[in-house]
Amino acid sequence: MAEEKNNAQGRGNAQAKNGAQQDMNQLLQIRRDKLSQLVEDGRNPFEITKYDVTHHTTDVKEQYEELEGKEVSVAGRLMSKRVMGKASFCHIQDLKGTIQVYVARDDLGEDAYKEFKKYDIGDIVGVQGFVFTTKTGEKSIHAKAMTLMTKSLQILPEKFHGLTNTDIRYRQRYVDLIMNPEVKETFIKRSQIIKEIRNFLDGRGFIEVETPMLVSNAGGAAARPFETHYNALDEDVKLRISLELYLKRLIVGGLERVYEIGRVFRNEGVDTRHNPEFTLMELYQAFTDYEGMMELTESMYRYVAEKVCGSAVLSYNGTVIDMSKPFERITMIDAVKKYAGVDFNEVKSDEEAKALAKEHHVEFEDRHKKGDIISLFFEEFCEDKMIQPTFVMDHPIEISPLTKKKPDNPELVERFELFIYGREMANAYSELNDPIDQRERFAAQEELFAAGDEEANHTDEDFLNALEIGMPPTGGIGYGIDRLVMLLTDSQAIRDVLLFPTMKPIDK
Repeated sequence: MAEEKNNAQGRGNAQAKNGAQQDMNQLLQIRRDKLSQLVEDGRNPFEITKYDVTHHTTDVKEQYEELEGKEVSVAGRLMSKRVMGKASFCHIQDLKGTIQVYVARDDLGEDAYKEFKKYDIGDIVGVQGFVFTTKTGEKSIHAKAMTLMTKSLQILPEKFHGLTNTDIRYRQRYVDLIMNPEVKETFIKRSQIIKEIRNFLDGRGFIEVETPMLVSNAGGAAARPFETHYNALDEDVKLRISLELYLKRLIVGGLERVYEIGRVFRNEGVDTRHNPEFTLMELYQAFTDYEGMMELTESMYRYVAEKVCGSAVLSYNGTVIDMSKPFERITMIDAVKKYAGVDFNEVKSDEEAKALAKEHHVEFEDRHKKGDIISLFFEEFCEDKMIQPTFVMDHPIEISPLTKKKPDNPELVERFELFIYGREMANAYSELNDPIDQRERFAAQEELFAAGDEEANHTDEDFLNALEIGMPPTGGIGYGIDRLVMLLTDSQAIRDVLLFPTMKPIDK
């Protein structure tokens, strides 16, 4: 009996689904029929090439005292329509917001009013009319003329429920931007963030440059590259994983302060903080060190937050992040000592470090040395404790192949990472400019690659030649732009700040 009931319920669900699909197909066909009729009548909306817009919707409302009674023209997407006999109301949405439009048959004309009643939600229209306030106090436009410029042949999500399915939101970002105004605001703010970064750096005498994306040697970071083939040269090439080595060449060439904002590509998985292609900014400044990079970073973060968010104190995921105060500083070894209770200053050998890792259940590989173990301890016990802006300094040399050694301790290097809310936001060095030392570091990386480390760097002979020409003392840093945007827009996942994030194919 129960089985028969379940079967009946299943058939009912299938019939309801098929019925809903048939209804949708019918609605879609009605839209196409409307377009066909317009074309047949010689009024194809897609033949309109421009429309003279005088104001955005929000401008009309914000400048109401100045514009009341005056004629304006706005254009955008029809988001609602309420037909009431001889007069109707609708709402038009554009880049900045929405505004109500009052549409009366006697003002528009009988034929034009009939056409308006055939408009569908999602159509793109132009409205010409005068600014006024309705009896209910809503600032509106009294339409004198309406122009259909684009016929929408698809159906937008129902307004009350909106577009909430995250998979569809990311795959059809164009619909997400229409239905969720806060999403549009995030990406407008992203543009403002990058603009203010440029303003800050330009004010400090930096110049913006562009370097190759297709490279024969993808160096400058520990990551697996994407590989492709250059047919014209019959050469295997890679998509860059970093901007570093080319920008340093420019420092050698005498461009003392350079930066680049661009996409880099790393052949890795997808999660809330990682996307295979993402936006990185790297900058290099001659005649300074990682201390100079700390000052620049702290100043830039504070400047951008104040310009874009209005304050250097902001809320992220319910936690107050205070960038108005000096950023905290701690060495990686001191952080491990504080949060894991292990003092690696007292550890003298790789074997001793591995024994401590086993004791604390920290996974490692046979090839790892003491410095690698320190880094693994930091990741395991410390990273998520770095909530307020914190510079974690003085990394082990094993994990820093492009960085100057500390003069008083050659096992460590002059490097820092900036952490906020437990996330790495930036990575900086006093750049290694000794070509002999750099060649030795590359050789060590080649050994790691041979031992199975697919993220190890390879020797870059042209870069070594540039160092032999001579690079001045230099400070350099890389910033994850997407993570900064996440912070300043209170976005929880990197996909929320990428217009078109990487998605798994639908059929997989």
